[in-house]
Amino acid sequence: MNKELRPAAGIILSCFLLIFNVSVSSSQKGLTIGEAMQIAENNSPNMKRTRLNLIRSQENLNAQNAALKSQFSLSVNPIGFSQNREFNELISEWNTTRTTESYGLFTVSQPIVLTDAVLSLTNRFGYTDSYSEFTDRTTKGFSNRLSLNLNQPLFTYNRTKLQLKELQLALENAQLNYAIQLLALEKGVNQAYYYVYQQQQSLEIARQAYQNMLQSYEVIKIKVDAGISAREEMFQAELNLASSKSEYENSQVNYENAKDDFKIIIGMSLYDDFIVLPNINVDTVKIDISFAIDQGLANRMELIQSRINIETTQFDLIRIKALNEFKGNLGLSVGLFGDNEKFGNVYESPTDNESISLSLSIPLWDWGERRSRIKATEANIESANISYEEEQNDIILGIRQVYRNLLNLRNQIGIAQQNVKNARLTYDLNLEKYKNGDLTGMDLNIYQNQLSGKQLSYTNSLISYKLELLNLKIQTLYDFEKKEPVTPVKSVNK
Repeated sequence: MNKELRPAAGIILSCFLLIFNVSVSSSQKGLTIGEAMQIAENNSPNMKRTRLNLIRSQENLNAQNAALKSQFSLSVNPIGFSQNREFNELISEWNTTRTTESYGLFTVSQPIVLTDAVLSLTNRFGYTDSYSEFTDRTTKGFSNRLSLNLNQPLFTYNRTKLQLKELQLALENAQLNYAIQLLALEKGVNQAYYYVYQQQQSLEIARQAYQNMLQSYEVIKIKVDAGISAREEMFQAELNLASSKSEYENSQVNYENAKDDFKIIIGMSLYDDFIVLPNINVDTVKIDISFAIDQGLANRMELIQSRINIETTQFDLIRIKALNEFKGNLGLSVGLFGDNEKFGNVYESPTDNESISLSLSIPLWDWGERRSRIKATEANIESANISYEEEQNDIILGIRQVYRNLLNLRNQIGIAQQNVKNARLTYDLNLEKYKNGDLTGMDLNIYQNQLSGKQLSYTNSLISYKLELLNLKIQTLYDFEKKEPVTPVKSVNK
């Protein structure tokens, strides 16, 4: 190919690539930050594990609540046979017995949460065929034993209530952990999302710079061909165009790499293509620092988790105090027993069955074990209280720092915006000088790079402000853009 035609062919090819990239971009699917969050929440491995932990805690509590309802059970022994020869002390002789029996036991058991007692109703119905060698008699008949029983612990803590409360706190802690992970995921997705946007803007800025260099190259080419400008200007213009094209191609590579990394983060297919559509406009967000701190101290889930930890440690203290404790147990039982050879006459002559029992456990000496364990648990409680106070201070400091950063970033956005305007005006003025032959191509390239740098700085300042505003939302659990609190997740679908 003729050397004089190579630059023109390169320009035509570059224009074709620009048009091709624009057409490809138009076919890409737009992806908002909300859609990206939805994909990440459904596909993130960490969120899946946290969701399963939440489901496990919920089902454990459901199981405990179910266990506190009336429990029905039925056990059946269809047939049983035994033959024994034993020495009978009453008659001072060896005696052989043969017994065949069949019975069923029906039980209704009801835990009583208020007192930690168990109330049960049992009914045992059976048939017995028994022979004794001593009497040389066979006894046959039906029997039925109906009884109402109460088992009541005394002088000790309510274990049923404590276990139920622990499971409720475990579920609340799992819900808080899920919400915390969700906010952390939102922060990570936003950072990755805005990084893609940053690379997307860098690509657009590089594209504009390349187009500007194409125009300036055409201008200098016409001048050189007409003999108005020196041939050296043509060499510099070709170098500037090649550098601008290289920057544009590098931006394309960085943009595609950023998109692939983002797909991995949110769990998106690597074969899907997209273009980010962020709402990057920065509106004035009024923030009351006192209100922000109050919201953080009232709503931060880490503080709630710390309070749960303190309460759980209190439960440990209750258990430790019950070690080697004085306690008792009261057992009551009332019922009827009847037997007869005929099924319908079982309760013809019933017998009352009553029993009452009281047992006491009295510790005597444990060599100071209980006292030492209580002191160790009280130290854990005090440590948990100190950690709670430290968490409060960390939250206050974090909110204050974010607030100051937002004020500073707000000023930087205004400065960066003005710098872009000034850089664009400067470039336009110097482009006219370049067209009139009053400026070299090397100097024009400097102004082009200055404009591109200011545009990138402005984009970065907007992204930094958006991310810091999200950080304030996470720190306070209050959305200052929407002016509404952030509600923690209470449950998830299986």
